[in-house]
Amino acid sequence: MILKFLRLLKILTVATRYGLDEIAMSGLRVPRTTRLLNTVFFWRRITSPRAIRLRLALEELGPIFVKFGQVLSTRPDLMPPDIVAELSLLQDRVPPFPSEQAIAQITRSLGAHPDELFATFEHTPVASASIAQVHFATLKDGRQVAVKVLRPGMNATIGEDLALMQTAARLIERVWPDSRRLKPREVVAEFDKYLHDELDLMREAANASQLRRNFANSTLLMVPEMHWDYCTSNVIVMERMNGIPISQIDRLAAAGVDLKKLSSDGVEIFFTQVFRDGFFHADMHPGNILVSIDEATFGRYIALDFGIVGTLNDFDKDYLSQNFLAFFRRDYKRVAEAHIESGWAPRDTRVDELEAAVRATCEPIFDRPLKDISFGQVLLRLFQTSRRFNVEVQPQLVLLQKTMLNIEGLGRQLDPDLDLWKTAKPYLERWMAEQVGWRGMVERLKAEAPRFAQIFPQLPRLAHQVLDRKAHPVADISELLAEVLKAQRRMNRLMTVVVCVASAAALYAAAMHIMANWHIA
Repeated sequence: MILKFLRLLKILTVATRYGLDEIAMSGLRVPRTTRLLNTVFFWRRITSPRAIRLRLALEELGPIFVKFGQVLSTRPDLMPPDIVAELSLLQDRVPPFPSEQAIAQITRSLGAHPDELFATFEHTPVASASIAQVHFATLKDGRQVAVKVLRPGMNATIGEDLALMQTAARLIERVWPDSRRLKPREVVAEFDKYLHDELDLMREAANASQLRRNFANSTLLMVPEMHWDYCTSNVIVMERMNGIPISQIDRLAAAGVDLKKLSSDGVEIFFTQVFRDGFFHADMHPGNILVSIDEATFGRYIALDFGIVGTLNDFDKDYLSQNFLAFFRRDYKRVAEAHIESGWAPRDTRVDELEAAVRATCEPIFDRPLKDISFGQVLLRLFQTSRRFNVEVQPQLVLLQKTMLNIEGLGRQLDPDLDLWKTAKPYLERWMAEQVGWRGMVERLKAEAPRFAQIFPQLPRLAHQVLDRKAHPVADISELLAEVLKAQRRMNRLMTVVVCVASAAALYAAAMHIMANWHIA
């Protein structure tokens, strides 16, 4: 409790010293606590422009606040231009920690001084972020690498801030009953998990390896290779990637990069990660994305910083794909039905009323370029709609929502005329066709084949159990029916596999026969 109080006091002190109360409460009655702090710290007030004050305050408050600033920097439709420009410096220009600390961290983690581990090691960091900083180096075999070193003391700082957030979430649920449907404690718990995952650099290395494998044959996205012999929880070493930061639009244009294609490719990469893989980069602010200008990989995205990734199960992917496709087709009735069928909206919700509310929210944004659409305003109206119909917020999708905001910010920078709906709709339709068509069925049969091999020997025993229960009355007939249906479904799946295998064998035999006759002829 004392630590929470001290952290809260520091937040209030920093906010007052940098004049954040003036920014946040312009035109409002200033609370008594703020007036008291203004009196105590008047002699330490920072008088720089508001955007600089905001950035410096977020840097001083620590990594969670820095990440908040990173998200705001991608929203020029919601934030004034001076604040957006200044907060963009948080993406890769957070003040570095001393190189001596980085070298000590590497020595402890890898068991040797960097000068012994590498042929060359640059003591000056090339980039510094909220969680770690990066130094360039060269392996003894000549390969160029990037060495990422965790900031000292991160666990304690994040733990204090998350404890405050958890206390605030409980307090909000008590004083605002309507907030319970938003699940604030579960949302905070979800962020807690992902932030602590980000503090384990081995987990980040594993995330990068998975994403690299998912896009191994892609011509759109590149992911650095991890050098596992040099990876620990506090230090990781990866392939050095060369490119232009995606935020430097003028440099990209001067290099001949097609910005419209780049924005379209970004949308495809996002939907591929979400719907094909269910595994997506969830920290896609401009500081984590480069664009290659090498001849062999010209115009490809380069992803960096894999500390935060999101995962979706099959239910989430199916639900999202149906909703996205229904949105793109303006089938608002299907959107309403999907919300009710998934349990996100109460069962007694009237479909026609929810349909009308969703239509009023989304219809105005269609057939307009991205520069004329504010997804911030759309999300606000959707929130108001969900509040009216008691729609529950799903904590597992919070990262996806955040990533979509980042995608919008990137799209605005690259191509303000990008029509997100027209770009995404064909991809989603193709994905849905693959899921419900023959190709989808074959893939699912392949996945289920090992289970069928286990179920097949059990069928006689299961059938005997069902017949035995028929001979002896049971207290609950529904239990017997459930067993019968379960056995029948298993048998149907088995027969489907048998038919497919037999068909494939017949086709193969026919093909071999034709080839043999052709050779004889």
